[in-house]
Amino acid sequence: MRRFSMGLVIGLALVTTLSAGEPKTGFNDRIHKGKDGDSKFVVFIPHNYSADKEFPIILFLHGAGGRGIDGKRLAIGGLAEAIRSREKNFGFIVVFPQAEKTWQAGSADANRALAILDEVKKEYKADSKRVYLTGLSMGGYGTWSLAAAHPDRWAAIAPVCGGGSPANAEKIKHIPCWCFHGDKDTTVRVEQSRQMIKALKDAGAEPRYSEFPDVGHNSWDAAYATSELYQWFLSNKLK
Repeated sequence: MRRFSMGLVIGLALVTTLSAGEPKTGFNDRIHKGKDGDSKFVVFIPHNYSADKEFPIILFLHGAGGRGIDGKRLAIGGLAEAIRSREKNFGFIVVFPQAEKTWQAGSADANRALAILDEVKKEYKADSKRVYLTGLSMGGYGTWSLAAAHPDRWAAIAPVCGGGSPANAEKIKHIPCWCFHGDKDTTVRVEQSRQMIKALKDAGAEPRYSEFPDVGHNSWDAAYATSELYQWFLSNKLK
């Protein structure tokens, strides 16, 4: 009986040890300890995650409705909702930081988002050549802004219903871009995306652009439901 009990204890200890070394898959609530204090964020880990191979990674920037410090609103709707609809097969690590004010490059929120991204890249087996950036509305503006400020970080970008500075087209013309917008958007006018796409084309780039007819501000549901987007991401790698 003693031998059986001892074997059982050892077996349970071994299982516990192995489980402790395996990252929890799915959506994980996390805390980033930065220079300006603790910040809540969420990271999605693919259900087939293994340290034996490198996984592509996406930085997602939420819209104005996700602002705060609760660590929850950042992962409601948008890309998070699209992941939940295909969670078992979604093969990207996804980082969901939360902004208090803005995603514009150089802001405290944007700098924190980049620090969180770097933290997750070090903690998990992330492919440094397949790092993608996307965001919606306020996050769409942030996508254009961070792409221009850090043009060598991203293998591809996908701004959704946001706007940027056409003057930055020369800086980002080498970054593969797929932009989305609804033509009936009254919150962020569709001309914002059209101007950026035109500026990129004038600079010699070949961006992709999907404009959804009769769609208002919420073009993100259609954008992130586009299965081809994720295959397109994977087709682009940093050199």
